[in-house]
Amino acid sequence: RTQAEMAHTCRGTINLSTAHIDTEDSCNIVLSNGGRTYHLKASSEVERQRWVTALELAKAKAIRMRNNQSDDSGDEEPASQSDKSELHSTLKTLSSKLEDLSTCNDLIAKHGAALQRSLSELENLKLPAESGEKIKAVNERATLFRITSNAMINACRDFLDLAETHSRKWQRVLQYEREQRIRLEETIEQLAKQHNSLERACRGAPGLSSSSTGITSTAKGSVQSAKGEASDEDEETEYFDAMEDAPAFITVSADPKHHRRSGSNLSGASEGHPEDWNLEDSVFESSNQSSYNESTCKDLLPKKRRRTRIPDKPNYSLNLWSIMKNCIGKELSKIPMPVNFNEPLSMLQRLTEDLEYHELLDKAVKCESSTEQMCFVAAFSVSSYSTTVHRTAKPFNPLLGETYELDRLEEFGFRSLCEQVSHHPPAAAHHVYSKRGWTLWQEITIASKFRGKYLSIMPLGTIHLEFHSSGNHYVWRKVTSTVHNIIVGKLWIDQSGEIEIVNHKSKDKCQLKFTPYSYFSRDVPRKVTGVVSDADGKAHYVMSGTWDEKMECSKIVQSSHGSTSTEGKQKTVYQTLSPKVLWKKYPLPENAENMYFFSDLALTLNEPEERVAPTDSRLRPDQRLMESGRWDEANVEKQRLEEKQRAVRRRREAEAMEALEEGKDYEGYIPLWFERKVDAVTGELICIYKGGYWEAKDKQDWSTCPDIF
Repeated sequence: RTQAEMAHTCRGTINLSTAHIDTEDSCNIVLSNGGRTYHLKASSEVERQRWVTALELAKAKAIRMRNNQSDDSGDEEPASQSDKSELHSTLKTLSSKLEDLSTCNDLIAKHGAALQRSLSELENLKLPAESGEKIKAVNERATLFRITSNAMINACRDFLDLAETHSRKWQRVLQYEREQRIRLEETIEQLAKQHNSLERACRGAPGLSSSSTGITSTAKGSVQSAKGEASDEDEETEYFDAMEDAPAFITVSADPKHHRRSGSNLSGASEGHPEDWNLEDSVFESSNQSSYNESTCKDLLPKKRRRTRIPDKPNYSLNLWSIMKNCIGKELSKIPMPVNFNEPLSMLQRLTEDLEYHELLDKAVKCESSTEQMCFVAAFSVSSYSTTVHRTAKPFNPLLGETYELDRLEEFGFRSLCEQVSHHPPAAAHHVYSKRGWTLWQEITIASKFRGKYLSIMPLGTIHLEFHSSGNHYVWRKVTSTVHNIIVGKLWIDQSGEIEIVNHKSKDKCQLKFTPYSYFSRDVPRKVTGVVSDADGKAHYVMSGTWDEKMECSKIVQSSHGSTSTEGKQKTVYQTLSPKVLWKKYPLPENAENMYFFSDLALTLNEPEERVAPTDSRLRPDQRLMESGRWDEANVEKQRLEEKQRAVRRRREAEAMEALEEGKDYEGYIPLWFERKVDAVTGELICIYKGGYWEAKDKQDWSTCPDIF
């Protein structure tokens, strides 16, 4: 057994690799290991011998496995399993068989010596003459058996030594072949890069000669020029890892000066026009400008001044024993989790934080091409994770019927509304309207799985985005968030998985891959890559960046099929123009580490506002007390609110039971501002805003709101 298996064996198990196997008499076997001893009895001497032989073979195998495990520990690399070839497997099998043969040889020598001793003892006994002659004949045969066995043992030993020598030689040959294969792959990639550079130089040569009249160049000069361009290309070349389920691809930077609208000699190549990239309709160009310039212009407009800081987080040590002590004798559902694990924002407010980079959608409205628009939508979908990199604390679970509004219609052109529409399972509905030309809505249910060392958080549900003028309707889902070091160590968060964004009007698609963190990987941490393609599958843009820093977009000039990778996937080579930055994360405010690592927007989300609904998260008392640093009072208030919610749920369950007994239908909880409908695009049942909230706010008529606080 391996060490991992030994850790989970049942009580009474003996590790054969360190056990002693002895025989007491003709039928008894003694197994001992440390302080544990087992006495086994066979039905006959033959049966005992079969057991001893089987146990000796198993012991030899256990020792071999233990040695292999100790040799392999610490030397493994992520690609070691995939690099093992058929030859390596054959060598391991041969080595295993040779070990078995060696064990059998030892057993033959051991049992042969025992047989010789037994016959010698019989010969010394006083027996009749006839018996003595028979014993003598048996002794002679035993001597012949011993001589033959010794000869076989010597031959086997010679074969074993020879096989071990050749095994080491084969291992060296195998390692050499692996290194040669790696060098060959690197050489092929270098040749592909030089081939692209020479093609560009050949295309640019006629244009250069026609534009420079009276200037002659020798063949040697032309070669030097092409060589110089190749070296420049090598420095600018960028490579992107392939997605798991998508075709593998490589991107090579291209020089716009050497690309014209001439036809391509590459079969099946998709071409773009670099002139369009350089002479953009200012949408991409505006995205390169710092967002601070935009915010500076907005500062000239009169707007409400928002807060820029909150009280510092208290330095309370978390006493796990005090939490466990308060849980003794209570039902699991009634155990209150202290606010020490929380941040002073609710899940509804965290959902609203996705709008921090709403200007990406404002720019997307101006795009005339649906594939360009898809680039901004993809950047927006990635930007929503930028605030999570340091935010390891848990947001408050909203109470059923709790709402949160963010009215920035005058400042940024949008207003947002969230409502907790279900408690078991917890689900929140979200609706955003922007007067700048887009509407976003979603219903998110959070599913989580605790896996010992880490916690996986899987948001379930689809996000819908529609642009008013074009009618483009985008749909995508969120990736899995993982919180590591739950038990021991410093908490850290990673995002992993794939996002497929689909434009249901034009059928354009963008496949984004969030690469999970790996200690052995050479990739940039938190890496995101993807390709934007149209309805025909033709690739137009390559997306690249990180989910915590920035996203860039590169226009594809040409695409061609390259060589097949070691995993059997065919690589596609995308020749692209220089990338343009679509989104870059805002720096955190000063002293953010003492304010729960909140961004500028997050600092304003729980700021008290007038005229909001009585169910708004800003009015939640336990959350407000925690933000003020009064954590003990917040824990008491949190327990009161949770008990109040349980009482309402018990009353609702009793009403449902009563209706069932009377044969009546019971509708259960009905959301106040949202209603469940079948989505016309995805066919899913989703909570959609039915209207009435902002009208009720204008009238200050909150009579329909439940008393949840």
